[in-house]
Amino acid sequence: MPQGYNQARCSLCGSKVFYRKPQSFSHTMALVITGFILLIPANVYPVMTVLYLGTASTDTIISGVLSLIDYGMYGIALVVFIASVAVPVLKLFGILFMLLIVHFQMPLDKKQSAQAYRVIELIGKWSMLDLFVVSILVTLVNLDAIATISAGAGATAFSAVVVVTMIAAHSFDPRLIWDLEVKPQNNHLTGE
Repeated sequence: MPQGYNQARCSLCGSKVFYRKPQSFSHTMALVITGFILLIPANVYPVMTVLYLGTASTDTIISGVLSLIDYGMYGIALVVFIASVAVPVLKLFGILFMLLIVHFQMPLDKKQSAQAYRVIELIGKWSMLDLFVVSILVTLVNLDAIATISAGAGATAFSAVVVVTMIAAHSFDPRLIWDLEVKPQNNHLTGE
């Protein structure tokens, strides 16, 4: 790697310059489809099971949010909803939108599209917040005869969604967006 490589920046959008990601479009599309498929078990199966005085209670992500609202914990419910439902879904749709821009060569502002990509990549890391809370609860609350908390299959599926979306965001090469702007200028070279 040449000296000063990390300091090089794109003159159009200001991003760091890096090598091309091979087969970026197809890899990212496969990961986005996988993420959408994994959203189903992540939202259908229980994320957490609480056994309190012999009575088991299971919660999916949505039922957990609704339970928090019932207990009057509106702030926590909002954080869990944003981190567990809104962020993964918006991130998947955002990456899908970037792929559609490239595939259908949509005439959108390329600089804004590149900035949207960077935002999508940044917010995805926060979607692990509620799994962090579940893991802390499982670790701290183990009172054997009184109460126990265990993570459910939904937590595993949700973790997979988060990991897949993070990999998808990193596998997408944002230069594909800029390629759309460069191609029409090179038509005279290809004879089109």
